[in-house]
Amino acid sequence: MKARIPKHREFVIDIQEEDEARQQECWEKLQQILNDYKKQGKSVYTETFIEDNEDKVKALQQEYKFEYTIELR
Repeated sequence: MKARIPKHREFVIDIQEEDEARQQECWEKLQQILNDYKKQGKSVYTETFIEDNEDKVKALQQEYKFEYTIELR
């Protein structure tokens, strides 16, 4: 059996917080964005995943030290 996985874009996050507790807190908040998106019946493979969530990620970036890129996979 063969399966074709469509190319999609994804966030690549580089958390730069020195404090491990803040790193974990940031990661949990990023995961919450993903979980909230899934509750809407969507997945990271949804064509508008980046557009739907980039503002939320940028808002978190104001609170925590991290960089992100968007890559095509």
